[in-house]
Amino acid sequence: MSFVKRAVGRMVHRWWPYVREAAAVTPAATGAYRFRSLGEGVCISFPQGAIFGEEWIEIGPHTLVGERVSISAGMGPGVDLGPDSIVRIGGGCSIGRGSHIVGHQSIDIGDDVFTGPYVYITDQNHVYDDPETPIGRQWPRNRPVSIGSGSWIGTGAIILPGTRIGRQSVVAGGAVVRGEFPDHSVIAGVPAKVVRRHSPGLGWHSPSAIARTPLSPPHPAGSPAPMS
Repeated sequence: MSFVKRAVGRMVHRWWPYVREAAAVTPAATGAYRFRSLGEGVCISFPQGAIFGEEWIEIGPHTLVGERVSISAGMGPGVDLGPDSIVRIGGGCSIGRGSHIVGHQSIDIGDDVFTGPYVYITDQNHVYDDPETPIGRQWPRNRPVSIGSGSWIGTGAIILPGTRIGRQSVVAGGAVVRGEFPDHSVIAGVPAKVVRRHSPGLGWHSPSAIARTPLSPPHPAGSPAPMS
C-alpha cells in the first residue's frame, strides 16, 4: 500500500502544475464566455471558490485572482439581476487566495488594487429590525461598495456594505471597515478608523497633526503682523 501511495503522490505532484494551468479560467478558456467581461491576461486560478452570476461580473485586464477565491453576484445561480453589472474588478489587480467578493447591488474595485488572502468584501448585510424574527429570515439591505485604485487591503480585512475607500489607501489586516474614507488613508481597527493620512507638505501623518500645525509661520519679535 505504501508503494501505491508513493506512486500516486509522485504522479499528483508531477501533474498538478499542468492541472492548475489547464483548469484556470482565462479569456481563452471555455468558461470565460459566461462572464460579462474578462480582460486580456486575466487569470482566475484553480481551484476556484464559488463563482456564480458571471453575467454580472466584470474583471479588467491583467488581473490575477488567487486560488479558492469566491466571486458571486446575487443570492445564487440562475437569478436575473437586471441589465447592469454588479461586481466590477479593475485592471492590474491581485485578489489574494481564499478571499470572498459577494455582490448584490454594486461592488466597484478600482485598478491596481491588491489584497492579502482571506479578505471579505460584500455590499449586503442582514438586518435585525424585528426582535422576534430570526435575523437570517429578515430581508437584508444592500449598499454599494467602492475601493479606490491603487489601494492595498490587508489579510483578513472585512469590507462592509456602504464603504467607500479612496485612492491609494491602505486597509490594515483584520480591520472591519464601514463608512467613507478619503484618498491616501491608512485605515485600521475594529471598527476601522483613519490612523494616518497623506497631505501636501506634511507627508504621512496622524489625523491630529493637521490640527497641531500652525496655519502660518510665526512672526519675528517686533515685526508687524501682515495685513489681513
